[in-house]
Amino acid sequence: MGGQKISSASSPEKMTLFRLFEQDRKFISPGSPSSPTSANEEILAIINHCSFIFTFNDSSECSSQQETKRLQLTRLLSIMKSPKKPPNEKLVGPLVSMISANILRPLPPPANPSSISDMADEEDPLSKLSPLWSHLQIVYEILLRLVNTVDQRILSEFIDHPFLLKLLALFQSEDPRERESLKNVYHRIYTKFTSERSFMRKSMKAVLLSYVFETEKHPGIAELLEIWGSIINGFTVPLKEEHKLFLMRVLLPLHKTKEMHMYHRPLAYCISQFVQKEPMLGGVIVRGILRYWPVTNCQKEVLLIGELEELVENLDPDQYRKLASPLCTQITKCINSWNSQVAERALYVWNNEHFVKMASTAMGEVFPIIVQGMEKNLKWHWSKSIRQLTESVKVMLEEMDPALYLKGLEEIRAKESKAHQEDIKRKRKWERIELAAAQKQFLNPTQYLCVSH
Repeated sequence: MGGQKISSASSPEKMTLFRLFEQDRKFISPGSPSSPTSANEEILAIINHCSFIFTFNDSSECSSQQETKRLQLTRLLSIMKSPKKPPNEKLVGPLVSMISANILRPLPPPANPSSISDMADEEDPLSKLSPLWSHLQIVYEILLRLVNTVDQRILSEFIDHPFLLKLLALFQSEDPRERESLKNVYHRIYTKFTSERSFMRKSMKAVLLSYVFETEKHPGIAELLEIWGSIINGFTVPLKEEHKLFLMRVLLPLHKTKEMHMYHRPLAYCISQFVQKEPMLGGVIVRGILRYWPVTNCQKEVLLIGELEELVENLDPDQYRKLASPLCTQITKCINSWNSQVAERALYVWNNEHFVKMASTAMGEVFPIIVQGMEKNLKWHWSKSIRQLTESVKVMLEEMDPALYLKGLEEIRAKESKAHQEDIKRKRKWERIELAAAQKQFLNPTQYLCVSH
């Protein structure tokens, strides 16, 4: 009966099923015998009852039977939470079968197939909530309890590679409640089943790679990265080559997708874990983020500026000199952004003492770039608040090295003067060309006449 869908095609069938539910309800009533055999029979009856699957979108389904199943699931969870001892070994198989019948199911198509677009964030979140959740929530709790209490040796017979792959596929559920419960279960399995860790890591990598380079559509990337954050936190140092390759080939490319804002927080945490474990990776990471810098997505720019600022705080000071120029160049470009949020976030980076310290290691190289960005903002930026904020940063920079800032101003004036002279030369050249053309036309007017035959 496992996985059987409740149907009511005919009255006799409906009556038979109703009687079955009534019998089960009587069988698991509080007055049941308490011997080990009868206790197991009681649990098996509940498991059998809970293996019936309701779709919650079929008008023929009886709401009272749906509620009865929910109560049975609650009863089963209560039994499993009993402090006496874990479930009998003979019950593990039926329990896993019941859990599989309920949760390892084909997911419905997305509520809005075009949710890949930027309009996805404006969808009604209620449209993504599964009507099955009243049952699924309890089933996930039962599975988590099963993983926590039953010996790994017993469970490994049932929680195998096919089971784990089907569980991983459920991260595509659009219901955030299911993904959260799934994350807790999947992470707990990873923690307990040490022999399956390599397989689980490879499986998750495959999902992330498919998302980055093929689909760019997967609701559960944030939850998967939260699991990875915990996994990376447990890596020993020096890091294995496998883990460094994961950083470069999977985590860094995750910065390029247009839905990065949906999972940026756990992604940034994963990245920061790598830098904290091996600070020398900071250079690879910074250059990787700069490589995937967005051109027109201002929301992503704001997030990446914050991530770079956090990375600078964890960088090895020996890398300051090498990274000062590319970092200051990108931040200056952001300061000159006509999007006021991007410009403001970039200007606030100069409040970070680590960033200032990094910039000071290459003052001669970066100051001309910075001074040019400051003066450009003061002269041309449309936002008054950005100009005021730029003025405050300029004062701080002038105090850092007045002579160098003045030198930067002189270089700007020299470039402007040179550009002005070049412009004058270009205009004079065009004037001479136009004059020569006019004279040639005056001397040879017949060449310019249109002769018709």
